[in-house]
Amino acid sequence: MKAVKISERDNVAVVIAPTTKGEPIEGFGVCALADIPQGHKVALRRISKGEAVIRYGVTLGYALEDIEAGGWINEFNIELPSSPAVSELEAGRQGTVLTDLPERRTWMGYDNGPDLPAGSRNILGVVTSVQCVAGVVRNAVDTIRREILPDYPNVDGVAAVVHPYGCGVAIKADNAEIPIRSVRNIAHHPNFGGQILAVGLGCEKLTMDMILTPEENTPENVIILQECQGYNGMIDAICNAARRKLEILNRRKRVELPVSKLRLGAQCGGSDAFSGVSANPTIGYAFDMFAALGATVMFSEVTEVRDGIHILADRCQDEKTVEKLKKEISWYDDYLARSHVDRSANPSPGNKKGGLSNIVEKAMGSIAKSGHSPITEVIGPGELPTCSGMVFAATPASDIVCGPSQLASGIVLQLFSTGRGTPYGLQEIPVYKICTQHSMKAQWPDLFDLDAGYVVTGEKTIPQMGHELYNHMLDVVSGEKTAAEKYGIYNDFIVFNPAPIT
Repeated sequence: MKAVKISERDNVAVVIAPTTKGEPIEGFGVCALADIPQGHKVALRRISKGEAVIRYGVTLGYALEDIEAGGWINEFNIELPSSPAVSELEAGRQGTVLTDLPERRTWMGYDNGPDLPAGSRNILGVVTSVQCVAGVVRNAVDTIRREILPDYPNVDGVAAVVHPYGCGVAIKADNAEIPIRSVRNIAHHPNFGGQILAVGLGCEKLTMDMILTPEENTPENVIILQECQGYNGMIDAICNAARRKLEILNRRKRVELPVSKLRLGAQCGGSDAFSGVSANPTIGYAFDMFAALGATVMFSEVTEVRDGIHILADRCQDEKTVEKLKKEISWYDDYLARSHVDRSANPSPGNKKGGLSNIVEKAMGSIAKSGHSPITEVIGPGELPTCSGMVFAATPASDIVCGPSQLASGIVLQLFSTGRGTPYGLQEIPVYKICTQHSMKAQWPDLFDLDAGYVVTGEKTIPQMGHELYNHMLDVVSGEKTAAEKYGIYNDFIVFNPAPIT
């Protein structure tokens, strides 16, 4: 049976298919001492109790018992090590600017002006200030899609941006700025073409002046349901405003733009042991190309980079950036500690079934999405980046919160890698799904846009897959639909709200 070893220092390898007891591990001179599930680790030599178990060239943990060569290594026989300290981190000013750059350096998008990222889609966004109006807004958007949108063929769609925030919350509490800026920034998303359509109830705590500028907070852009005459009046008011916005959006055209006008994001969900072997390094290589060409690319998931935080600090380019990194990570450590949990609450049962023994192993694979570029900026969840290059967006790892947080930061395409499989998607932007191995692609052939399993089997290299992904991404931001878009698979817009609910 074949197995994958990442670093020369590793004393374990990952089997690429289910392995039976007694089966030889090709190229390593050992035989499996037990049945080992796909993606799980096999010891390449004897590992004594208390000795480091090494993968990716780093210590995943320490053996809780003697493990013979060929033994199965899993969550039950590894002790989690201490997490790296944050307070003493310094900017290493390292990172490698990729020189293996493609000739293709333009795409067809919607220009939003010289100082703003361009849009990958032309969408009318109907943004809410409070969850109370969600039902009416969804019904109105259904009506718009069915009865009005066909008259505007140049508009890609209508998105009901509803969220569980806005009232019943401590609106001025510590950390309330996180959900507020997320709602504010999504209202100004690049894919909405500058057309504001906001719907509120009228008595909520998140008032429109917290979301919109004084120039934007007008009757042309804002509908308050408590000022409408009954349900039909509400629907008519939203639909009439939508027609005015659609008239403007319908005049927009795609134009040729440089790669530097792109803002892109990546996250992973349902990860397995191959995530850090194939899909995530492929994303990292493509991201390195985009970063070198002036695009803004962001990776996230605090608990999934926490154990590699020193690696990220080494790539920060100045003290301001590393201090923001320390601040965001320390805040999250405290946030978890208040609820008497730590980073060991991640990974999930599915991650472990896929071969990820603990959060250290998951973190090393997750960081691979960031490639090797210098880190130019660190931002908080839902915050807007101020520069191009590789950006760490310090969001929670949860898919349903990380995605909307990056969305609020203005990304117009998200890469999503998975080994276990998830039908996740977002209605405001295309989500491009990448699976880690052939067996996942075979199970869900119509839900993935790219199969990175060719890296696992040795059929393609990371640079080859990275170039393929780069070109696919430019096709998608230029209008080609992803699998999630074709099937209309969309998750809710869940803002991260660490502030109290009253």
